[in-house]
Amino acid sequence: MNRLLLITLFAFGGITYGQNMDNSSLQEIIQKNADTVGGVPGNWKFLYKEIPMLCVTDETNNRMRIISPITESSNLDKDLLLDSMTANFHSALDVKYAISNGILWSAYIHPLKELSSEQVESAMSQVYYAAKTFGTTFSSTELIFGGAPQEKPKEEIKEEILKKF
Repeated sequence: MNRLLLITLFAFGGITYGQNMDNSSLQEIIQKNADTVGGVPGNWKFLYKEIPMLCVTDETNNRMRIISPITESSNLDKDLLLDSMTANFHSALDVKYAISNGILWSAYIHPLKELSSEQVESAMSQVYYAAKTFGTTFSSTELIFGGAPQEKPKEEIKEEILKKF
């Protein structure tokens, strides 16, 4: 019985443990990885590999985002918008392309407290790569999830998908 209790405690002990990220810890990670950092806790501007980024947090509501401006949304044509949406499904992974206030952004959004240091570092890297590869591979890493080349024309694929619904 004692052995079963001990095994259960070890097996489920990690599940209840939260990362407990806060502005102070997040600032340390950003300062360690960024080229330059400015701003105030919860609202930082920084350069990461020479790409401008912002990190905005809301500790009260447990939210965090790291974003990088890419271009004015008025510069986007229909094909670039479609490619961005496709990338959000296949190659942008944890980062998404999003438009706000007339700007196209590379954006990573996550609950703040649950973040680990590794996730923050990965987020910064993914935001960087998604901004850097916009217009080419639209990818946030080298991994592309389910993004195999299409052999059929897009219209044919679209018709097949719609028939299933």
